[in-house]
Amino acid sequence: MATGFGFTVSAQDGAARTGVIQTPRGAIRTPAFMPVGTAATVKAMLPESVAATGADILLGNTYHLMLRPGAERVAALGGLHRFMNWSKPILTDSGGFQVMSLGPLRKLTEEGVKFSSHLDGSKHMLSPERSMEIQKLLGSDIVMCFDECPALPATDAEVARAMRLSMRWAQRSRDAFGDRPGHALFGIMQGGVTPELREESAEALKAIGFDGYAVGGLAVGEGQEAMFGVLDYAPGFLPEDKPRYLMGVGKPDDIVGAVERGIDMMDCVLPSRSGRTGQAWTARGQVNLRNARHKDDPRPLEEGCQCPACRSYSRAYLHHVVKADEIIGSMLLTWHNLHYYQVLMQGLRDAIAAGRLSAFVAGFHAKRAEGDVEPV
Repeated sequence: MATGFGFTVSAQDGAARTGVIQTPRGAIRTPAFMPVGTAATVKAMLPESVAATGADILLGNTYHLMLRPGAERVAALGGLHRFMNWSKPILTDSGGFQVMSLGPLRKLTEEGVKFSSHLDGSKHMLSPERSMEIQKLLGSDIVMCFDECPALPATDAEVARAMRLSMRWAQRSRDAFGDRPGHALFGIMQGGVTPELREESAEALKAIGFDGYAVGGLAVGEGQEAMFGVLDYAPGFLPEDKPRYLMGVGKPDDIVGAVERGIDMMDCVLPSRSGRTGQAWTARGQVNLRNARHKDDPRPLEEGCQCPACRSYSRAYLHHVVKADEIIGSMLLTWHNLHYYQVLMQGLRDAIAAGRLSAFVAGFHAKRAEGDVEPV
């Protein structure tokens, strides 16, 4: 591991593990869910509020931050932690996924990706070397290799081509990253839904050597069944003594299934994005606060929840502020959703430590099957 980094598995239940990633900026309890602060902010939340939900680490976005406000500007202002007032660890993605989503606005070559900014049409080049440079300027604690992530479905030939290009870029990312005490570099496994390609990718990454390994190229259109099919075998191709990160996956049932299959870290915009559209995640599933059935309901959003939305406000009030497009609606529902996700992660960690993950998962699914019950 990079100097100052370490990963310890303290308990295992089946394929699931719980442990701690030690970093110079603090410990990350695993399995961990990372809220997404795309543009140096988790939307509708103060950094201290995000920390209060139990988050140990945030994710920042290389592509968006390089375009606005600019990595060099962030560096001149003291780095991303100081810039956004977050003292705990930050992981930055490489920008590869966002560049992939630009479609006709990008041109892919062996060197990297030339693209036009979605903001103003300005021309940019993102390569493994430039991605490492940007993430260094931002000062992120965990840096991700630059890779190509093809959208699924895709032909085996296209998936294989993208995977092998990503492995060449992984070596260039490793070389450009260099020796940076206190900072870790994660490789990204690709290969679509083909076991042989996933294994080839994992072997290439292990030969290069990384501080952690991501399972990339999922949650890009293949569906949950296919994703779980890959996770039934892909984590086993990766070193047991390094953290395993599933990128961009974040529905609660996806999280639980991924943890069951040996994943240690996840991220997703879903809890914050849902909060801004009147959607709340609870133990009984998703609740739409725009629904008229909440307008006279004095109950909290979720009984027993200790977040500010549930402690101090009724469903009727949340319905009102959401319908009125008041900013507090986004704030309260985002806080609740992030709190719920962290409670779920703590429940998973506790269950793995106690050797009762199967019972916890059964209870999780049984509660969701009940649905959001109407008041008596």
